[in-house]
Amino acid sequence: MARPLRIEYPGAMYHVMARGNQGRAIFADDTDRLRFIQTLRDACEKTGWRIHAYVLMNNHYHLLVETPESNLVFGMKWLQGTYTQRYNRRHEVCGHLFQGRYKAVPVEGDNAGYLETVSTYIHLNPARAGLIRIGQDKLKQYRWSSYCWYLRPGPAVPAWLERERVMGALSLKPGNYRGYEAYLEGRVLELGMKAGRQELAAQWRALRRGWYVGGESFGAKLREQLGRLVRGLRRESHSGGAKREHGEHAAEAMLRAGLAKLGLTTEELNRGPKVTAQKAALAQWLRECTTVSLRWVSERLGMGHYSNVSRSVRKMRSEDVRDFKRARSQLQTTVVG
Repeated sequence: MARPLRIEYPGAMYHVMARGNQGRAIFADDTDRLRFIQTLRDACEKTGWRIHAYVLMNNHYHLLVETPESNLVFGMKWLQGTYTQRYNRRHEVCGHLFQGRYKAVPVEGDNAGYLETVSTYIHLNPARAGLIRIGQDKLKQYRWSSYCWYLRPGPAVPAWLERERVMGALSLKPGNYRGYEAYLEGRVLELGMKAGRQELAAQWRALRRGWYVGGESFGAKLREQLGRLVRGLRRESHSGGAKREHGEHAAEAMLRAGLAKLGLTTEELNRGPKVTAQKAALAQWLRECTTVSLRWVSERLGMGHYSNVSRSVRKMRSEDVRDFKRARSQLQTTVVG
């Protein structure tokens, strides 16, 4: 099975989420939850990680984790593997506890807005899931979240949990725990109102669907790293939104260069017939050299239904169409800047 690409670099920050196998619970009781937190502490000691926010739910967990060293993959393998062993040993069971691979989304931690969005999303999970009664219960009544630690004095807080950056993102000084409580409990009340719930849902929809959380310059830096990362990898060896976006950026650059080589403009491409020798040659070239889908190719080349892509290439090759062969030869010498 294709694996999501992991972008690692010193000082990286990630929103990490993992679910139980087949959606089943990963915590049977509070003893398990405490054991997971102890295992997370051990992972931080082993890797040097800094946790900025966490929440344990019934069948999944969320972390906002910073990796001073490039060791997310190593640390996650140890964390989930060790917790699974401890869980299985306690409950006298065997097998996988987590479903597939964890999701790890890079976060632009130097930007206060993105740091606030992700940490708030994590801390509000119990309210969103209905584990507290909005308007009646306080969010701090849910024990299994770093939010509880945000409201305690410094000496009582675990050394591996860092609160200052999240509070600083809200312009709160270290130690202003009441200010953070007022902010977060206010966001809980917003969830109880339709307008507030819709606004938060719009923010979080983008957070859940994207392959990174940050601005365009941050995304550009990640794409540079992806370019180096995917070179030499088999097409089928990795998957996920990061690789998909990288493939589309590469394909756009190739398409521009290919059109110039063939003496075509985008307007001419869209005005012409759905299937031509030149379109078929471009389609085959893009599919051979990038990871974009048939649907992407058909939309960008104006070929109608995506099934036209493979069908037209097969037809041109089987009939040995001269214009197709000429276009293919031209594209083979195209230099992509």
